[in-house]
Amino acid sequence: MEQIKYYMAPMEGVTGYVYRNAYAKYYGGIERYFTPFVANKKLGHREKNDVCPEHNAGMAVVPQILTNRAEDFLAIAEILREYGYDTVNLNLGCPSGTVAARGRGAGFLAMPDELDHFLEEIFEKCPLRISIKTRIGKENPAEWERLLAIYEKYPLEELIVHPRVQTDFYKNRVNLEAFARAEKNSRHSLCYNGDIVDAASAAHIREGFPSVDKFMIGRGLIKHPWLLEELSGGRQEKQERKERFFRFHNAILEGYRQQMSGDKNTLFKMKELWAYWGENFADADQRLKKIRKCERVAEYECLVDALFREKELCV
Repeated sequence: MEQIKYYMAPMEGVTGYVYRNAYAKYYGGIERYFTPFVANKKLGHREKNDVCPEHNAGMAVVPQILTNRAEDFLAIAEILREYGYDTVNLNLGCPSGTVAARGRGAGFLAMPDELDHFLEEIFEKCPLRISIKTRIGKENPAEWERLLAIYEKYPLEELIVHPRVQTDFYKNRVNLEAFARAEKNSRHSLCYNGDIVDAASAAHIREGFPSVDKFMIGRGLIKHPWLLEELSGGRQEKQERKERFFRFHNAILEGYRQQMSGDKNTLFKMKELWAYWGENFADADQRLKKIRKCERVAEYECLVDALFREKELCV
């Protein structure tokens, strides 16, 4: 069994280059970082910043593309090739209702014939390696058999499977029977994604699928940035963990202050992270409420300093 490899899942609005750079500096251990999706063949300022090589130095980064139009996929892939990338990832997993309603992300899974034609064209014409991140269907796990058969027709770089259907969003249990079907029947290199939040959940997946050595983690890693250390058997004292968490937070804050214009935009990005981080602190509801309501970065810094100084981590 090879050493386990961990991927950082793409999370729109969260895992951009500012976050990735801070994570690589203070935690590391990630084999591949996947960017939040690029959906427009005319890359905007944000997308260009996120994929430009100087913002991703020292990291193995795979840009993700969200589209159901082969011509758009190929146009975006060509731009990314010019940036120096040799691999891209196709998003067939985003469960967002607005994305799915337009037949993109996991919504594309409801149109297997169209998906097959799309894959045929992009694999014929795209000079880059292509991996796929997918759910197991739009509404019913029974869709997975057909979808998996389609994927088997093409030379995927790897197949990343989140074993839920689109309509599950992030509710209900992951369908490990569906992932087992892929492990048994797929010729592709497989990566598991879904509900790895602690050492116990990771161990459960590893024991169930001993041949799988790649795991993509999203929400669990955002909530607990030290998660990979736990998965490898390490354990920090809580004070040391808290101090590193604080330095990590400050690096992200400084990155956004340099990137964003104005306090409002910077705080919007930081408050989005506190929706994940807040549960790490014991008896901190009042502090967190003030953080969510503050409107100036200077005030925010004072509140966060006090939180880290006065409250203990509960994990």
